[in-house]
Amino acid sequence: MAARTDQFVSPDYVLLDELLTEEQKLVRESVRSYVKKEISPVIEDYAQKAEFPRHIVKQLGELGCFGPTIPAEYGGGGLDYISYGLMMQELERGDSGVRSTASVQGSLVMYPIYEYGSEEQRRKYLPQLGSGEWLGCFGLTEPDHGSNPAGMLTNIKDAGDHVILNGAKMWISNAPYAQVAVVWAKDENDDIRGLIVERGMEGFTTPTTHDKWSLRASATGELVFDNVKVPKENIFPDIKGLKGPLGCLTKARFGIAWGVIGAAMDCYDTALRYAKERIQFDRPIAGFQLQQKKLAEMITEITKAQLLNWRVGVLMNEGRATPQQVSMAKRNGCEVAANICRDARQILGGMGITGEYAVMRHMMNLESVITYEGTHDIHLLITGMDITGLNAFK
Repeated sequence: MAARTDQFVSPDYVLLDELLTEEQKLVRESVRSYVKKEISPVIEDYAQKAEFPRHIVKQLGELGCFGPTIPAEYGGGGLDYISYGLMMQELERGDSGVRSTASVQGSLVMYPIYEYGSEEQRRKYLPQLGSGEWLGCFGLTEPDHGSNPAGMLTNIKDAGDHVILNGAKMWISNAPYAQVAVVWAKDENDDIRGLIVERGMEGFTTPTTHDKWSLRASATGELVFDNVKVPKENIFPDIKGLKGPLGCLTKARFGIAWGVIGAAMDCYDTALRYAKERIQFDRPIAGFQLQQKKLAEMITEITKAQLLNWRVGVLMNEGRATPQQVSMAKRNGCEVAANICRDARQILGGMGITGEYAVMRHMMNLESVITYEGTHDIHLLITGMDITGLNAFK
């Protein structure tokens, strides 16, 4: 397949750029130009072949996309949360799988090691992960426990200077190539504990998940633990319970909220350009009312989501954002993006299903993003519980 030229022009209907600092805009521009140069020309090919572009891991590390909010002394970027959001927006504008790689590395691997780890763990793992020398993954979801992680069966048993880890995790991004896995398991007191498992530990395998119609350019796999000996110094010292993994997921969901709007912006931009160029009945289809309705609704929903994301970003920077506010942004962004992709596909007609355009790839990717890190329905119930004070989960 011929390399695609990336003509993307970013929509900003209510001049939101005026709310961004110069540094935030510079961060966005550096990632946008990277995506145009390195991701867009090759990503369709990788998606068609269902192959992970492994070379991007080092590139993302050099660009500062891994752990951008982690302090620089530990190998992060020392940036604010809006900069992080803008990075994820631009990466997912290229491909959801590329953004997933960065989200997992920064929010689900580096963040818990930084927040919950010992100083030794921070010094050992964070610089290697931040640079892209190592790839990491996050093991919470199990074959029988997705939306209800509290029911997990993966467990650790005390064995002197180490623990014995048994169990399995499923739907794990980065797993097939990860050197490091942050894994959540129950101890003998039934407390959920986090620990760092390294590739090469005997009994630890990462089978690849094949035959996906979604996130085809992302590496997905399982984590299987068969009597794996994990040194006790690899356990996070003080965090117990679901608070640990859910704290990581809040950070990752924030990145997703921004990322999916990147995919929506790409589909809108593609549809707008196509509608102006595509002639039917002797005029561009952009001049027909039904096409204008679709395009007008797209830009309206993108603008609303951008405003919500920016405001939650401000609250994150101030340490005031609640997990429930992040939930709303994640669910809203996913729904908006999926609807925009479908409308964009209709505007493109038959061309919308081909690899010549990114629309169908985005649409298939978003089917995963709607589900992972809290499904659409679960996030609705999180908001519902927040506003009513009543728990609908049980």
